[in-house]
Amino acid sequence: MVPEPVPRVAAPPPTAADDPRDRGGRAQPLLIVENLRKHFPIHGGVLGRKNASIKAVDDVSFAVLKGETMGVVGESGCGKSTLARILMGLVPQDQGAIVFDGELVGGERGLSLRELRRNMQIVFQDNDSSLNPRLPVVDSIAYGPRVHGMGRAEARTLARDLLRRVGLDPALFAFRYPHELSGGQKQRVNVARALALNPRLVILDEAVSALDKSIEAQVLNLLRQLKQTLNLTYVFISHDLNVVRCVSDRMLVMYLGQVVELGPTDEIYREPKHPYTQALLESRLAVDPRQRVEAAPLAGDPPNPVDPPSGCRFRTRCPFAEEVCAEKRPALGEASSHVAHIVACHMADPQSGHSRTAPSPQRAAAALVG
Repeated sequence: MVPEPVPRVAAPPPTAADDPRDRGGRAQPLLIVENLRKHFPIHGGVLGRKNASIKAVDDVSFAVLKGETMGVVGESGCGKSTLARILMGLVPQDQGAIVFDGELVGGERGLSLRELRRNMQIVFQDNDSSLNPRLPVVDSIAYGPRVHGMGRAEARTLARDLLRRVGLDPALFAFRYPHELSGGQKQRVNVARALALNPRLVILDEAVSALDKSIEAQVLNLLRQLKQTLNLTYVFISHDLNVVRCVSDRMLVMYLGQVVELGPTDEIYREPKHPYTQALLESRLAVDPRQRVEAAPLAGDPPNPVDPPSGCRFRTRCPFAEEVCAEKRPALGEASSHVAHIVACHMADPQSGHSRTAPSPQRAAAALVG
């Protein structure tokens, strides 16, 4: 079973003295993403010309603080995995900037992709296909350090130490091949491989979704321990809202390539502001049979990302949609601090003109004077 979520307070970023690899200092977020965009072209016709594009990630901005776990949730096809691959440099972005601990990634004077991958690694959802079937476990883990200049013997010694750290006996597992491992063992190997370069940030892309619940709990507990002992920061992508609540300090909600809500996990679960987030939370299955969901809180499929709706992309499924929702895209707003709760919805903007919005203090005072 997934460990029971407990109330948490987002921890402040650690000081530079806590991690000798720290470059930007205490107040500097470890990762900043600004206006990130990725559109995949669709070619057709006799000449194979571009005639449309899939808007997978569209103007996404957020920051990840040092030492925190940022949960990323949303329906399939909302752009979560594409976002992860852009951050790792596996897919080039069309627009936007990525800043790692104060240094711009890319460009002539920016952080190189090679250096970025020494500091950022990823654990993929498919623990089987992400391991080379022709390499024993020890060589799969040692591959990254060897690419970065470490000798074979030293890299294998490091790989054995990492196997031990993730709960696998090197004497039993070091020279096994992926097909000789269970699903949970493969995912532990993938975690060990991600840690081989001593990264500061690890992206976990549906890292426990394919595991049995008992194994899932073991891997989650392992990730918690590794985070504390190795001073890690996580970006945790998942469909399982209960798991996200269990492990995340803050949560980012995506819909059709855009961020619709961002804030502390406990606050979002207690008081979700966006209708889409509300529907996601209402769709969770209840253990108590008296609280079963009788009707789906969200009907229909997301719109086509090739031709998304104008204005608010959720308006075609939103029960509160009005004319302003089609005319103007709601702004996400600026996070004043790492505990800020922000939402991209006209109902949360007193100046939007939506009938369900709460009037601002200035408008309320003017109405009283009038």
